Amino acid sequence: MLTPYLIIIRLVFSVFLSGIVGLERQLHRRTAGLRTHILVCMGSCLIMLTSLYVFDIYKDKTALDPARIAAGVITGIGFLGAGTIIRSGEVVKGLTTAASLWMVSGIGLAVGCGFYLAAFVASILALIVLFFLRYLEKTILGKEEKDTERG
Repeated sequence: MLTPYLIIIRLVFSVFLSGIVGLERQLHRRTAGLRTHILVCMGSCLIMLTSLYVFDIYKDKTALDPARIAAGVITGIGFLGAGTIIRSGEVVKGLTTAASLWMVSGIGLAVGCGFYLAAFVASILALIVLFFLRYLEKTILGKEEKDTERG
């Protein structure tokens, strides 16, 4: 059974984890920044918490699968991400932002069901990919930001 304390901890943790990913997007002036990433992750966490709550209420009355609601979240986030992708000639913008929104949604689902270690490690890895690999692309691969996908 989810206690009020556990619910609050999970929601706050989802805000913290998505905040570090969203901050990177905000610092690079992307269309979906800090607030968007936090809201997507916290919403996913809330939906997972709701799914677990409904499962707990009806587990003795009917067969339920809490993962079904999570699958719906991932589908819905796909539509949100698609809205951030813009193609102009040969240049595609927004793919990384779409992927980061999808990622924080998964982080929110993981936190919502109590899978803290995976959520934490995934958040750190996402931050490494978004922040540090940008510089790796510039220095080692010689890619300039204007020539690559800006997302």
